[in-house]
Amino acid sequence: MKAQALFTAHRDGVFRYLTRIVGPSEASDLTQEVFLRVTRAAVPETTRNGERAWVFSIARNLALNHQRDRDRRPETVALDDAARPASQDTAVAMRQALGRLAPLDRDVFVLREVVGLSYDEIAGSCDLTADAVRARLRRSRVQLRDALAPLLLNGSTPSVRLYEP
Repeated sequence: MKAQALFTAHRDGVFRYLTRIVGPSEASDLTQEVFLRVTRAAVPETTRNGERAWVFSIARNLALNHQRDRDRRPETVALDDAARPASQDTAVAMRQALGRLAPLDRDVFVLREVVGLSYDEIAGSCDLTADAVRARLRRSRVQLRDALAPLLLNGSTPSVRLYEP
């Protein structure tokens, strides 16, 4: 598959994934960087779980590098609680809860629930087995459900599925 076809097929999913991992302000730039790297690299002939997993492994590696760089120079943002609507409170709580997950658990959760990758594609993207993906996904869901329980009790509903199917 040519780089243009990969871009067309996966740009929205990569952008959604990166938005959840690094935030909307940086996701656009990183999405462009992902597809620059896809263009420069030759699609591997023997990708374990297909081209989609290969593209998301590039996105994941870029996000990890970006977060590592950002952690070296943290920035503080003051949010005025009185000016935030409830939906924004839910979004902030979800982002904080995702941030408290182990990086690999967060990646597995976002790749499954936001992007919609299969267990095998996530396994290929994160260099895990499908069973390890299942275990990490379950652990992530439990941790997020526990972290967001106060919001759920207040009647606010997060936009992602937090139950085990």
